[in-house]
Amino acid sequence: MKFDTIIIGGGLTGLVCAISLQKRGQRCAVISAGQSALHFSSGSFDLLNCLPDGQPVTDPVEAFEALAPEHPYHKLGGMFEEYAERAKELLSDCGIGVEGSPRRNHYRYTPMGSLKPTWLTFSEFGIVQSVDEVPEGKVLVTNFAGFLDFNTKFIADALAARGADCRIAILNVPGVDRLRKSPTEMRASNIARTLESEETFQDFVEVLKKTAVGYDTVILPAVFGLKSEGIVLRLSAELPQKVQLLPTMPPSVPGIRTQMTLRRVFEQLGGVYILGDTVQAAVIEGTHVKTLYTANHVDFPFKADHVVLATGHFFSGGLVSDMDSVREPVFGCDVDFISDRSQWYGESPFADHRYFRFGVATGEDFRARRDGVPYDNLYAAGSVLSGADSRTEGSGAGVSMLTALRVADLILSAENPVA
Repeated sequence: MKFDTIIIGGGLTGLVCAISLQKRGQRCAVISAGQSALHFSSGSFDLLNCLPDGQPVTDPVEAFEALAPEHPYHKLGGMFEEYAERAKELLSDCGIGVEGSPRRNHYRYTPMGSLKPTWLTFSEFGIVQSVDEVPEGKVLVTNFAGFLDFNTKFIADALAARGADCRIAILNVPGVDRLRKSPTEMRASNIARTLESEETFQDFVEVLKKTAVGYDTVILPAVFGLKSEGIVLRLSAELPQKVQLLPTMPPSVPGIRTQMTLRRVFEQLGGVYILGDTVQAAVIEGTHVKTLYTANHVDFPFKADHVVLATGHFFSGGLVSDMDSVREPVFGCDVDFISDRSQWYGESPFADHRYFRFGVATGEDFRARRDGVPYDNLYAAGSVLSGADSRTEGSGAGVSMLTALRVADLILSAENPVA
């Protein structure tokens, strides 16, 4: 099977890169081992929330210059803000509504009711511009009976501590209540599927209308719209109150919807998405990746002019650690890491764990290397790259999307060099 570009990894990085390339005339394939980290998303996309010294970031465009020189943001050809705007535009073009600007972080609510700075937040979620801002008027924090991944007490207490007038209500909706027969069924994604039934949705709306009488703002768990945002828009149309959704503990309904939407757009553009498969071997001639072999297509090799490594960090297997080393398991790419294992981590869970910054070594061309020599057609993008600590910086989605767009541009430049 021959493609212009093969992207290994079907998460946010891989799909953003693939969509960008497919839109501009390339024929791409995405090989995805399984679920992406989007399924664990809590409602926003971070660009840069904090500098390594702990200083909070208000304006990411202004602040990113203070990051270490090896950070992926410094390899974007001086186009940090442009790529941030393009990433937001790509999401919007795919039908994923988000709010935010790379010039000013806003705040969004966490599943615990606290506020977290971020760059882009799903449009249906409640966001604020200041930590002192609270929902207007009387606020009703609601939940479905038996749903444990949304703690109304924590949320109401956090809002009340900032001056909001909050009450709590637990809703009993017949169609949703049936899920309570098995505790494992009472999950956000299952509730969302149940609410896609028109009968169950209308029952829910009627229960909520009666419960919310006398309130100005209604807060709900984000368990609506697994397939599309349409049902979320209907909520605001059906209720006289202002409706705000807050993220739940994983799985994340809007995160799953984003993953499904990006995949659907990629396939509608003509891309090939191969789910549940892993690249296990490669034929390499000199510095050129010629052929890929996967677990499920042993007798059908994949060939491409370009290959993008978007396999993620340790969490998704993009990096593998031994007792004294860290390696990239597919191509044996050079990895930036510290040889002294005792320096990989700190004593406290909240200490500086340096292994978060380990990753595949590249130059500004994002080409992966082996024994110091760059591959001529193998690029790395996203969290598999070295130099970023998304945990402390709040930069995970930004690194994923901005480097994906940059790699797409570099591939197209290689295809069409300037005379």
